[in-house]
Amino acid sequence: MVNFLEAALGTLALLSLALGLWQWFAARRFPLHQRVADSSPAPAVSLLKPLKGCDATTAESLQSWFQQDYAGRIQILFGIKDAQDPAGNIVRELIGKNPGLDAQLVVCAEALGASGKVSKLVQLVRLAKYELILVSDADVRVPPDFLTNIVAPLRDPQTGLVNCFYRLANPATMAMHCEAIAINVDFWSQVLQAATLRPPDFALGAVMLTRRRLLEEIGGFAAMVNCLADDYQLGHRIAQNGHRIALCPVVVECWERPMNWSAVWKHQLRWARTIRVCRPLPYFFSILSNGTFWPMLWLIASLALSKTVYLPYLAVACLLIRIAFAQNLQRRFTPGGNHPTPPWLVPVKDLLQAAVWAGAFSGNAVEWRGQKMRLRRDGTLIEEK
Repeated sequence: MVNFLEAALGTLALLSLALGLWQWFAARRFPLHQRVADSSPAPAVSLLKPLKGCDATTAESLQSWFQQDYAGRIQILFGIKDAQDPAGNIVRELIGKNPGLDAQLVVCAEALGASGKVSKLVQLVRLAKYELILVSDADVRVPPDFLTNIVAPLRDPQTGLVNCFYRLANPATMAMHCEAIAINVDFWSQVLQAATLRPPDFALGAVMLTRRRLLEEIGGFAAMVNCLADDYQLGHRIAQNGHRIALCPVVVECWERPMNWSAVWKHQLRWARTIRVCRPLPYFFSILSNGTFWPMLWLIASLALSKTVYLPYLAVACLLIRIAFAQNLQRRFTPGGNHPTPPWLVPVKDLLQAAVWAGAFSGNAVEWRGQKMRLRRDGTLIEEK
C-alpha cells in the first residue's frame, strides 16, 4: 500500500512537471508583443465601453483609448446605468478634453437581464455606426498602436473575432501578487497550451473585436444578457458558426483597485465556477497540471514513508522547476520587470488554486460587483434576493 501511494503521487508529480513543460513550450512559441506593419486602409471601429463606478486608475485607463494612433475612424460609446455614476464625470471630462473624437456618454437605464454589463452592451450597440464592433472592460489600458494591431487579423475573412491577452498591471498587495501569478503566468500560457490541441472556440473578455453581422447571426448581445461568462459565450457562438477566433499578440493591461485575500478568493472562485460551467471536463482535469500540489504531496509521503533516499530530492526538483518556469513566463509576459512577484509566492498560489478548484465543485453561488448570484448549469445567472 505504501509503495502504491508513493508511486501514484510520484506519477502525478512527474505528470504535472510534463504538463508544465508543455505549457512553457507552447507559450515560448507564441509571438508575444509582436507588432504589425500595415499601411493598408484602416476600417472604422465602434468601441463599446460599459462602466460602473471608478477608482484612482479609471481616468488614465479610459484616456488610453482617446490616444489611439489609428488611421481609421473611431467611435467610442461609454455606457453607465445611472447618470450619477462617478464614472460619468470622468467620461464627460475626457470628452471635453478631446473634442475632435467621436465619443459619447450614454445612460443605459434598462435592466434587460442578470448581467448589468451585457444590458449596457445591448443598448450601446444600437448607437454603433460601424461594422466593426469592439468591446472592452472598464479597467483595460492599451498602448497607442493597439487598434492597428487588433484590427489586422480581422482582415482575413475567415476570422470572426479577435481578442488578446491581458496582464494584471498593478498588484498593490501580496494577495494581488498571488493573483498576478494566476493571470500573468498561468492563464495565458494555459490558453496557448490548449490551442496546441484544438483551435480556440472562446474569447478572452478584456478586449474583443468582431463584425456586426456575425454578432447579429448569434442573436446579438441580447442572447447573452443572463450569462456570467459573456466573453466565453460570444467567442464560442461565433466559433460554432464556423469562424476563427484569433489572438492578437499585443498584451493589454488591467488596472484593479487594491484587493485583500478575501477579495482575491472571491474573484478566483467566481472565475473557477464560471470555467467549470463552461468547460466542465477540462476544468476537472486541470488539477493534474498543478505544479506544486502533487510534488508537495509526494515530498510529504516520501519523507514519511519512503526508505529511498533520493525520492524527496526528486519532489523538491519538481517544485524548483515549477518556480523557474513561472518566473521565466512572468518575465516574458511583463517586459521591463514591473512589479516582480516573489518566487516563493508561486507554490502559495498553486496551493490556493487547489483549494479554489475544490471550491468550484462545492457550490454555484458567485459574487459579481457586489451582487450575489447563483450560477445555473447552462451558465446563466439568477440574482439572489
